[in-house]
Amino acid sequence: MMLNLTGDSAADTLLSEDPFALLLGMLLDQQIAMETAFAGPAKIRDRIGSLDPSAIAGFDSDAFVEVFRATPAVHRYPGSMAARTQTLAGVIETNWNGDASALWTAGTPDGAEILRRLKALPGFGEQKAKIFLALLGKRLGLTAPGWREASAPYGEDGSFRSVADIVDPESLNRVRETKRAAKAAAKKKE
Repeated sequence: MMLNLTGDSAADTLLSEDPFALLLGMLLDQQIAMETAFAGPAKIRDRIGSLDPSAIAGFDSDAFVEVFRATPAVHRYPGSMAARTQTLAGVIETNWNGDASALWTAGTPDGAEILRRLKALPGFGEQKAKIFLALLGKRLGLTAPGWREASAPYGEDGSFRSVADIVDPESLNRVRETKRAAKAAAKKKE
């Protein structure tokens, strides 16, 4: 299935076809616009010629920060996010033989196991792992038993809570409205 997350067809194609690109986009999705985060893997690939986890993990760390800094920037925090990207690439290379999709395919795991595997990744806390699991189920056809329950509340059918619910500009706006309302409600409680 073709993802529609960045507004750039080449970047969206990369996310749809390369599991590591999608995982990396999710990693980058913090403190910047979602479209910018998910366009990051295409920028990295275009600048270094590869998105292979071993190539990224082995890239000179100072030079990799410069890859993140080049205009347009991959992320507003180039140093920390470049380091986190290289760490994630190293984990995928070492623990998953360079195959990010093995996180959700190796050994036919159920939703709870996939969530556990995602949470074990650097930069993936509970919420990010649940959102990514919901993205796999809602947009990429993951059929692991219990994925909706493990990704709750993001796996709920018909919700507009996260990147997992975005299919077009209208759904993007609905997700943004839901997030704004949640932030406003949280502020009222303070």
